[in-house]
Amino acid sequence: MTERKPNRLESEKSPYLLQHAYNPVDWYPWGEEAFEKAKKEEKPIFLSIGYSTCHWCHVMEKESFEDDDVAGLMNDVFVSIKVDREERPDIDDIYMKVCQAMTGSGGWPLNIILTPDKKPFLAMTYVPKESKYGRTGMLEMIPKIKDLWKKNRGGAEKLAVKVVSSIKETQKPSEKELDKDVLNTAYEQLLSMFDERYGGFGDAPKFPTAHNLTFLLRYFRRTGDIMALRMVERTLSGMRMGGIYDYVGFGFHRYSTDAAWLVPHFEKMLYDQALLAMAYTEAFQATGDEEYGQTARQIFTYVLRDMTSPEGGFYSGEDADSEGVEGKFYVWTSEEIRSVLGGESRLIEKIFNIDEEGNFREMGKSTGKNILHMTKTVHELSSDLKIPENEIKAELEDARQKLFAAREKRIHPGKDDKIIVDWNGLMIAALAKGAQVFDEPEYLDAAKHTVDFILSKMRDGNMLYHRYRNGDIAVPAFLDDYAFLIWGLIELYETTFDVAYLQTALDLNHMLIEHFWDKDSGGFYFTSDDAESLLFRKKEIYDGAVPSGNSVAMLNLLRLGRITNNQELENKAIQVGQAFSGTILQSPVSYTQMMVALDLAIWPSCEVVIAGDSHAPDTKAMLEALRKKFIPEKVVIFRPIETESPEILVFAEYARDFTGREGKATAYVCRDYSCKPPTTNPEKMLEFLESQPEKIEK
Repeated sequence: MTERKPNRLESEKSPYLLQHAYNPVDWYPWGEEAFEKAKKEEKPIFLSIGYSTCHWCHVMEKESFEDDDVAGLMNDVFVSIKVDREERPDIDDIYMKVCQAMTGSGGWPLNIILTPDKKPFLAMTYVPKESKYGRTGMLEMIPKIKDLWKKNRGGAEKLAVKVVSSIKETQKPSEKELDKDVLNTAYEQLLSMFDERYGGFGDAPKFPTAHNLTFLLRYFRRTGDIMALRMVERTLSGMRMGGIYDYVGFGFHRYSTDAAWLVPHFEKMLYDQALLAMAYTEAFQATGDEEYGQTARQIFTYVLRDMTSPEGGFYSGEDADSEGVEGKFYVWTSEEIRSVLGGESRLIEKIFNIDEEGNFREMGKSTGKNILHMTKTVHELSSDLKIPENEIKAELEDARQKLFAAREKRIHPGKDDKIIVDWNGLMIAALAKGAQVFDEPEYLDAAKHTVDFILSKMRDGNMLYHRYRNGDIAVPAFLDDYAFLIWGLIELYETTFDVAYLQTALDLNHMLIEHFWDKDSGGFYFTSDDAESLLFRKKEIYDGAVPSGNSVAMLNLLRLGRITNNQELENKAIQVGQAFSGTILQSPVSYTQMMVALDLAIWPSCEVVIAGDSHAPDTKAMLEALRKKFIPEKVVIFRPIETESPEILVFAEYARDFTGREGKATAYVCRDYSCKPPTTNPEKMLEFLESQPEKIEK
């Protein structure tokens, strides 16, 4: 085989683009050079979008982009452009919407055929090399596109204009009122989709959409509807027991290919770890069930061990494949289990359902490989086996450590080591929450380290950048970068009460409003007012695998408004909801992070001011009591009493007269514009916080 020469992707920083740097396809990165070439040579553009941990992206690369025959056709007919969707979500969002409009579905790899002026006239996802399974193959498709472009270029260009125009129409706002009925509808829709047997919503494939669960926790708190809590607990337990959870190294895989959470798509993404850690942490607060707390802590263990850059940021993800095989790193034969555990293997094989044929099948055939999973809880196993729970837990941990040591000797899946601000913001928020609830300094240190890294390495002057890798920053930040980082900073303020984090959150929020706000219709654009011009300027509200920037920004505005007593910020939050109300009302269940924000906007919230000596034990006791409970409607500020004019008064002047009583830490609880008497008793403080109005009628 002749040695491959690099193409233009060789000098890129994206791990995904670098994966394609030695393809025989004459790839260009997104940029003017490619578009000028297309115009000059009057060629259509083959735009291919994916990401480094995408299984089917790897499949298409091996089948087609590494194939000389396919590459020859592509180089003859197209100017070909590769885009990393995680590095350029603005490009991906727009052309994914195009694909969904043209085909009714979407996914990655995403392949769009464009005119030289970036307008789409064909869209598809995975394309095999040769036609099969009802899919036209690359070898057949490319000559057809060449013929179409040659004989009917005008028709293709007219179609492209029509596609763009129709998508722009869907962007028009429709202002309607959002009230508690929307929350009730979202709940009812989740209930109708709920899988009582395994947990989760809908059938296979099944995704661990954490914001469904955090919304339901809030709905349960507001209404007392026990079924809302039941859905959360069944789902969290089902995922934790299933193969979607990595019992050996911790952390969650991307999604389950079946309804029972057994067979995952094995990639691991940073955003899933962050969002699920928050969901398990909140469930622990709401129920006191230690299993949820342990799961959250194990997720953090995985992220801090395997996904943390020495510089301070968090990596983006880990591949599903190793040695070209999906899941190879994670599955076990019964012989491998016995070899590692020796005489201890019998109980572990029973607990994790190990058998000779294996439960991981390929093309419907047995592989002899097993995905570790549990079908019974430790409590149920203890009862069945007549073994004390603590002994089973000790056996499990001992076996896990041995299996982990053995697995570390395997070839690891590829790691996408780029650092992107938005997903790091989510992880900062998760770690800060974890530091509060579990009183764990390691989580706080990691969150602070990451904030320091982003603010020192991913800003240039006032400009925040989206991506960092190997000392290089690129791509001006998007809405999600600002919104998710602000979320993390708010959580960090409520963990440390360091006013610098609050100040930075407010500064970034100001920039967000100044450069992303739609002054005509409300809501935030995904790109800033000085970003690269694409087909149109998009506003996103759908809460998919990752919540939308608008949903998170609305929640941030409400929290910042209440911390600083700034009504203007709260009004802006309401305008976000109004801007998308018509879309939301069509299917509230698609916007559960927005439901979280709407919950805070609609129902009575509460402000808690703790006044006390920063280093005193009674202050710590007051804060610990506050953090044990699930009270999502609260915002908290701390007013140090050891100084006359603490910095927080610059932002929260109303706290000036809130001072310690009798030299003790004192809590001031205000709910729905009415304040309770100050108290030095943590239990009384919690009583005030729990004395919300009677449960809301549904």
